[in-house]
Amino acid sequence: MAAKRFHEESGSDPDQPDEKRIRGRPSLMSVFGEVLTGNFVENFCTTLEPMLRKVVVEEVEKGIRKCRFTKSPSFRIQAPEPSTMRLTFTKNLSLPIFTGTKIVNDENKPLQLIIEDTSGDNQNILRALSHSFKVEIIVLDGDFPGGDRENWSTEEFDNSIVKERAGKRPLLAGDVLVTMRGGAAVIGDIEFTDNSSWIRSRNFRLGARVVPDSCKEFRIREAITEAFVVKDHRGELYKKHYPPMLDDEVWRLEKIGKDGAFHKKLASINVNSVQDFLKLSIVDPAKLKNILGVGMSDRMWESTIKHARTCMIGNKLYIYRGSHFTMTLNPICTVVKVKINGQTYATPQELSSIRTYLEELVRQAYANWDSLEVVDEVLNETALLTQGEQIVEQYPNHEVTMAIPFQQLGNPADTSMGVGYTDVGCSHWQMNPLYHGIPFDHSSVHCYITRSSSEGDGTSSSGAPFPNGS
Repeated sequence: MAAKRFHEESGSDPDQPDEKRIRGRPSLMSVFGEVLTGNFVENFCTTLEPMLRKVVVEEVEKGIRKCRFTKSPSFRIQAPEPSTMRLTFTKNLSLPIFTGTKIVNDENKPLQLIIEDTSGDNQNILRALSHSFKVEIIVLDGDFPGGDRENWSTEEFDNSIVKERAGKRPLLAGDVLVTMRGGAAVIGDIEFTDNSSWIRSRNFRLGARVVPDSCKEFRIREAITEAFVVKDHRGELYKKHYPPMLDDEVWRLEKIGKDGAFHKKLASINVNSVQDFLKLSIVDPAKLKNILGVGMSDRMWESTIKHARTCMIGNKLYIYRGSHFTMTLNPICTVVKVKINGQTYATPQELSSIRTYLEELVRQAYANWDSLEVVDEVLNETALLTQGEQIVEQYPNHEVTMAIPFQQLGNPADTSMGVGYTDVGCSHWQMNPLYHGIPFDHSSVHCYITRSSSEGDGTSSSGAPFPNGS
């Protein structure tokens, strides 16, 4: 064994390299180490680059802001005072607004802008009048400016502008750019192309602002309208009319839907128009409300009546004649004047003594409406049905006439009148006031009788409410 070991040792030369080591492959760990080292460097550089970019950008922006504030130190400590000059829409909008429909004011005229100075400085106004500049009409979010604020910054205004939805046409189409001359501008045809249901507030406002660089001499604050809803055009076929017309279908009134339950109930008693509705609301409001049923709440009833009474009744008069009387009514069955046995009744004191008789005459006139004589006569005041506080006019120069006792007036159902009487089932009849300011009072009986300048004179003038007592 010792000889063998000696032979092996003698055959090896320490100065000669080992052949097996020269030909051997690198170890797996060494390969992994080299790969990981290379990946680390590459990943490190990739990760570090955006971080360095971000830091550089932030530092550059910080330096720019610092430089800007250094040049204008006052900018950092106080905001510019709001301008006293402002654009203003002269009228409110005509509502409701539908897509594809021209936007007009509440007088059905084109929108108009003017310049105002809240400080009352006429010099500012004169300066503005001497310039012409461009004004842009834009759409704003209905929640702007929030609360009752009247001042806002240009940035706040710009941030509230509403743009069209993706893939849609411009939200506001038409003459959205106008020229203001002499401190005023008329806006031509503009219309919405989309409804307002898709924004959070579900309301729009119209805004007007001076085009940047159009007026550099002074700043003019922007104008805004009231908030409003824009509905799709297809809803216009069913929209209510403001104000309604006498010959409008009855479903044009608020709370009465086309082909709805109320509409069908009214049609069943031949109440098809606004005029029909108003006549029955005056002659027999209890019957009208009973027909509509419990589905018509008191609040809905008041809303419908209020809307109906904004109707302009025009100048047609309806004459109901009998053997010894002539009664004149307006288109909604309200008494304008009455002449009995050649004597005209005008004062509340006179009329109160024949109230029951007049009520019966009006019921007859209503039942035979199609047989009444129709004439055109211009009344002294605009005949609008509106709600308001009761106004009692005084007639110091009125000629007092004696009231004829009821027993002397004869039987109102006398067949000699030439017009038959049909019972319309009225138990609590009211004669509604005709002119402005007189409330529609369901708790009492009223009629509106115009006085004449002399006994027997048929010329109508002003009137007074029929009293609720003797």
